[in-house]
Amino acid sequence: MAVPVSIGAFLQSEIIEDPLYKDEGVCVLGIFGKSAMQPGSIKESIVNTLADKHIFSLFGLGDADNQDSEAVIQVYYNQESRVLYLVLTSVFDNRQLLKACESLCAGVGHAEAHEFWKVAEKQHCMLLLYLFSLCHVLLLVHPTCSFDVTYDRLFRGLDALRQKVLPLLRATLKDTSVSKEWKMNCRPCPPRLLFVFQMNGTIRVGGSGSGGNGADGSGGNSEKPKKHSPRRRLQHALEDQIYRIFRKSRVLTNQSSNCLFTVPANQAFVYVVPGPDEDPVGSLLVQLRSNCALRENDTSVPVPGQRRYNQMRHSSRQPSFNVENSNLSSGGQLVDCTLKEFLWQHVELVLTKKGFDDSVGRNPQPSHFELPTYSKWAQVAYRLHQVMITNTEEEMAEVAIKVQAQPKVLEGFLDADAKFSENRCQKALPLAHSAYQSNLPHNYTTTVHKNQLALALRVYSQHARGIAFQRYAIQLHEDCYKFWSNGHQLCEERSLTDQHCVHKFHLLPKSGEKPELDHNPPIMQHNSRGRSTSSCNCGRKQAPREDPFDIQGANYDFYQMLEEKCCGKLERIQFPVFQASTPDPAPAPACDDAIRTPEPAPPAGVEVENLKEKEGGVTHTPGDSTSLSLALSLGQSTDSLGPYGDGGEGQEKRPSLVDRQHSTVEYLPGMLHSGCPKGLLPKFSSWSLVKLGPAKSYNPHSGLEQPGFLPGSNFLLPWDVVIRCRSEDDVGAAEPLDGNSSSWPAPNKALTGKRGGAGYLWRGRRRDDVARAFVGFEYEDSRGRRFLSSAPDKVVKVLGPGGAKEPATRALNSDMPLYIPSPTQGRGIKPHYAQLARLFVVVPDAPLELILSPKVQPGSLPCPSFHPEKPEVVLSPDSVWVLRFPYSYMTDRGPCYPPKENQPLASYRVLRGILRASTASLPPQ
Repeated sequence: MAVPVSIGAFLQSEIIEDPLYKDEGVCVLGIFGKSAMQPGSIKESIVNTLADKHIFSLFGLGDADNQDSEAVIQVYYNQESRVLYLVLTSVFDNRQLLKACESLCAGVGHAEAHEFWKVAEKQHCMLLLYLFSLCHVLLLVHPTCSFDVTYDRLFRGLDALRQKVLPLLRATLKDTSVSKEWKMNCRPCPPRLLFVFQMNGTIRVGGSGSGGNGADGSGGNSEKPKKHSPRRRLQHALEDQIYRIFRKSRVLTNQSSNCLFTVPANQAFVYVVPGPDEDPVGSLLVQLRSNCALRENDTSVPVPGQRRYNQMRHSSRQPSFNVENSNLSSGGQLVDCTLKEFLWQHVELVLTKKGFDDSVGRNPQPSHFELPTYSKWAQVAYRLHQVMITNTEEEMAEVAIKVQAQPKVLEGFLDADAKFSENRCQKALPLAHSAYQSNLPHNYTTTVHKNQLALALRVYSQHARGIAFQRYAIQLHEDCYKFWSNGHQLCEERSLTDQHCVHKFHLLPKSGEKPELDHNPPIMQHNSRGRSTSSCNCGRKQAPREDPFDIQGANYDFYQMLEEKCCGKLERIQFPVFQASTPDPAPAPACDDAIRTPEPAPPAGVEVENLKEKEGGVTHTPGDSTSLSLALSLGQSTDSLGPYGDGGEGQEKRPSLVDRQHSTVEYLPGMLHSGCPKGLLPKFSSWSLVKLGPAKSYNPHSGLEQPGFLPGSNFLLPWDVVIRCRSEDDVGAAEPLDGNSSSWPAPNKALTGKRGGAGYLWRGRRRDDVARAFVGFEYEDSRGRRFLSSAPDKVVKVLGPGGAKEPATRALNSDMPLYIPSPTQGRGIKPHYAQLARLFVVVPDAPLELILSPKVQPGSLPCPSFHPEKPEVVLSPDSVWVLRFPYSYMTDRGPCYPPKENQPLASYRVLRGILRASTASLPPQ
């Protein structure tokens, strides 16, 4: 062969052997090790030196098979010397290492990079085991003159790997034409391992090879010359060190047949290559002169057989022994020899079929040895290559998969960093588990779980190290989640008042299903253990209530339960709700449109349209209004609406009935608000409007006679509405309520500049011109304590007789807060808020109608404004009405929670314009 090739291409090619050497044995020499950061590799230069040819390039391999970062075995077969060279190049060589580093992308993490190098190292070990299974002599090359103790772990790992794959390799070689011992041991002989170290400048040796230059510690004036040179003494020290290390770790034992490799007992197995000469040109000239010189005993007559091999071997070898002072020392000891002479004394034992007898002890047993021909060796090498490196034959595919899966055995021997990281992370894991479980309640929420997990990861990161950090961190995450979900997970549902359910994770019972606590997970209702006291729709009865978790229970079910005991028989105005026309109605999908900003309602006191003109000239009662809404909710046509379907004069000014028709197939899942799509109604109404009785049932001197009110805070605010007596043409004209007319002042205001003030102006009018209504904004806290408010920041407080004196104009012209601090705070630090619960309206017995249009904005923008299913309701005269506001507010995207301690209360408000007055002439008596 002229150039080296890869082992795969070499085994598949046909080597034409010289008939003179065909029946002779071949010595297989394997070379592996590490190389320093220099242009040329010492492993390739050794082959060039041993073969006396320029086989490998001085500046690296130019073969295309070795351009990637994978390990490869290069083969060179020297037929004249009957030596087959196998050179292993892997990531431990500088060129392959640089290519491997270039192949790694910049974003690869520490664990991914370690996995990459671990795979490369396992591939190197598999190729190395391949060499140990085929070679007679192995040469370990190291770029320094100190032994690398990591080879001890490497060889112990290779020995364990070899014992693991030995049954598979025996099955592979059972059909080959080799000896029984070779099939049993899967190698021609226990290979002999030799070491070649490179001088790295610590010891300088002269060109003549003489010692005594001061480097040996004896100085230049030594009286007695040393027997060995410093380099030879270094070789002896390295041999002793290596032998002790391998014997201590039991890599070497007394019986060589059981070892991965052997070292000679009576021969040198360590060689130190001198450092580079200071004159490289002169060194090259010396080598050229020695290679080109002809010896006197050379002959050109060919001699066949073994004799010809010996003659050629001796002729090609130069006697380059370096003797101190060009002579023998005092004892005639050869002190230094060339690398070729060092190696050839071991190769001769193979070629002469003497073999290696490296067993020691009292009863040494001879080890098997076989010198195969090239054809036999190639047959075995091809089969082992198929199962250990690359498989191309289907018949050995199963064995190859099993063999190539065995390098997992090496992890405990080679990857010391991973083993240290594993042990360190395993010790840190119980500490992290303890940190996670410290101060934990029996059941806890996701937030507590995440906080405890963050604490556990912080404790884990303080103790864990290495590449296993991420893997055990994931395991810690999984263990903590498993602990939490195994009976410690708290129900994540939050009530409408923003409180967690206290039960562990459970399922809700279906309709008609009873709770089952023994079920896994249990079936039960939500409960936050929060209780409050609330009043019924009319406010005359109070009862405790559980913290609601659904909008129906908060705004409908609780009040329906109290209606049976209190206000079930009162007259009321029904708000339209969804009426299904199909057996299985579906909730409407969430509205994707942007929530519209609620427009402020016109303030109370602004003149409104004539009610007769707005409703087509027909004045209807609350019962008629209800029938209209129900007809519209049922989708009836305009022909079936009675007088409201006539195309009268006012029909053109009313909203289109098509726009007011509601769906009977889809219902609104939440509450009605300004951001809802048109034509949808909820399945129940969250509002209530009931009539307590006639106007005289309210006594302004004693106030509301209902339970729960704070002393002096149960008086409604007077509201004087001016009524003008007009002709029939002016019947129904609206009167401004803020007193902007030039003839009428504001309620409870005196006309400045006039004697007698308001009394002077009222003396010329009838008493029927002023109708007094009463309005009250009632707030109720969670303890059932109630009070009325006369302004956004003022609570009604009447101490003496006569009732409330402050008019309701300020409250009607302002945005009333939805939540205010309760005047009776508890002992705790947390403040208690009272929520607007009801609006009391006393409509006098007069030609007056009050129009109710409540709009509530329970949060800051873009929170929508909520309103009843009827945007405007006309309150009939001579009546006391109670509008009950919703307990909770909810859209199709979730509930609107009450304000927290740090949130401003001004964002939660009832928009102004909740009441407007419209005067109308009474029918003739």
